[in-house]
Amino acid sequence: MEFGLKQFVRAAVPIWLTERARRLAERLDPFVNLAYSQDGEDMILRRLFEDKACGFYVDVGAHHPFRFSNTCYFYRRGWSGINIDPNPEAIKAFQRDRPSDINVCVGVSDAAGELSFHFFNEPALNTFDAELAVERARLPGYRLLETRSVPVRRLEDLLTAHLPPDKQIDFLSIDVEGMDLSVLRSNDWSRFRPRFLLVEAHERTILAIERDPINRFAVAAGYRLVAKTLNTLIYEDGSCASMSSGPS
Repeated sequence: MEFGLKQFVRAAVPIWLTERARRLAERLDPFVNLAYSQDGEDMILRRLFEDKACGFYVDVGAHHPFRFSNTCYFYRRGWSGINIDPNPEAIKAFQRDRPSDINVCVGVSDAAGELSFHFFNEPALNTFDAELAVERARLPGYRLLETRSVPVRRLEDLLTAHLPPDKQIDFLSIDVEGMDLSVLRSNDWSRFRPRFLLVEAHERTILAIERDPINRFAVAAGYRLVAKTLNTLIYEDGSCASMSSGPS
């Protein structure tokens, strides 16, 4: 998750005030669709799903119930899902504001155990990546608060434990600040195949995306790239590709 002037302003405004303004705008203008995602990922998904009701999502690195959230738009329209984050304060917020979801306080990695997690004064910058933590600690206005060991589990184990037996994952969102490939490697893609997959990646050109290890992994797993925002790649399961050809 990258931070610029827009994100700084959004971070400075009280979250409750932002949420109240969203709801007021939607009531005043029924044609307004307000995104919760950082770069409009939820609006792309809305278009791909064509207002599907009662879907199911999994959010790894969920961060906050509605700030920078790829899932809040859908939660407010009757969806539910699993939110995973190693920050206890984040999970407390999810339990309070999104009680219909399954909220799990743990990190995700390709091997179960414990890892050092770096907590910042801006929680969106929290990371397991030590080098990234050093870089972010140098950014003006941000500081590292503490580093402590937190439990981590493989994604396939978390889905085995928490995914309701009657649910198919409509989309999986991964934003874990430098550990995204590790999360991808921790899933059993033969058992758990979300229709859409969102992964943070900062490549800008088609050539760079093709070479990116995240893209190579997704393609090898049978997914095809169908959309991109500034910092997110959006893939669709190749076996479901024919289902998403809605009206233009």
